[in-house]
Amino acid sequence: MKSTLTVGACAPALMLTLTLSLALTPAFQRVQAQEKPPQVPPSAPLAPPAPAPEKKRAPAVPKPTEANVAYGADPRQVLDFWKADTRDPAPVLFFIHGGGWNSGNKNSVAGNGLAKYLAAGISVVSIHYRLVPAATAAGVKPPVSWPMHDAARALQFVRSKAGEWHLDKTRIAASGGSAGACTSLWLAFHSDLAEPGSPDPVARESTRLTCAAVMGAQTSLDPRQMREWTPNSVYGGHTFGFASDPKDKTAQFTAFLAGRESLLPWIREYSPWELVSSDDPPVFMIYSTPPNLGQEERDPTHSANFGVKLQEKLKATGVECVLEFPGANAVPATPQDFVILKLKPSPPAKPQEAPAN
Repeated sequence: MKSTLTVGACAPALMLTLTLSLALTPAFQRVQAQEKPPQVPPSAPLAPPAPAPEKKRAPAVPKPTEANVAYGADPRQVLDFWKADTRDPAPVLFFIHGGGWNSGNKNSVAGNGLAKYLAAGISVVSIHYRLVPAATAAGVKPPVSWPMHDAARALQFVRSKAGEWHLDKTRIAASGGSAGACTSLWLAFHSDLAEPGSPDPVARESTRLTCAAVMGAQTSLDPRQMREWTPNSVYGGHTFGFASDPKDKTAQFTAFLAGRESLLPWIREYSPWELVSSDDPPVFMIYSTPPNLGQEERDPTHSANFGVKLQEKLKATGVECVLEFPGANAVPATPQDFVILKLKPSPPAKPQEAPAN
């Protein structure tokens, strides 16, 4: 007779036996191995964090042929010169950095076509100049006269070096961005600042240009014009000595606009738009956004509205002007191509000979 198993009495032993038996099966061992977390030794180093994405670096500045050459007594009155490898005297690209006449560096020429100009056989000069805050502190009126006249003096100095630096001083283009663009246009439109009778040989040199090619230019320093073209304009008061107010970003321009009538002689002397005449050189302007005349702009200081209004005046005066912005499809489309075209024009095609009868 078969014996009867009493589960209640034997349950603990039976469960232990089943557990041990199951634990010894290969399948169970595989599952357990998968479920166990990996054992990391206490001394194991943590994995290093992923590297941050690299920031876009500004182009490296090639070593100048001549660096920090003084054209005046002030430490800011220096320039760098890169000599193009040419057989004949080379034309010159004269670069003026931006920064609102408050800051900036001549090294910014590296990102504005330096290598392309040199490859095209155009020598390059990039200048530092005295800034508006220093002029204001020195009591200069208007403060913008320092950076603008420094640019003129530097240009005359470069011309005085034509023989030593193997330059063609009859072919010089000015270029720059923002405030540097405004100064470039001022040079392009201003009457010649040469002083033929001066005992100073540098002062006897011309300040006239072959062309100007500028980026994001302020073409006017007249507060009323700026407000008419772009209603939320707030730039330019510092150029004529108006102080800024950290608590009210519009206060400086409000005072600038209110004082306009007393500033008219300065505006007529330093605002590029005021200086346009029929004998001015060709101009190229480029902006990052299309014009939007009479409307507020995200960046009123560099609005293409400046370019549209100057182009209107230049065309009416008979001066060549190319204006480029998204959608304009201008030809040429870059300041570098425009400068190369004007400084190194292609030789005229030889006339074809008539076929012999």
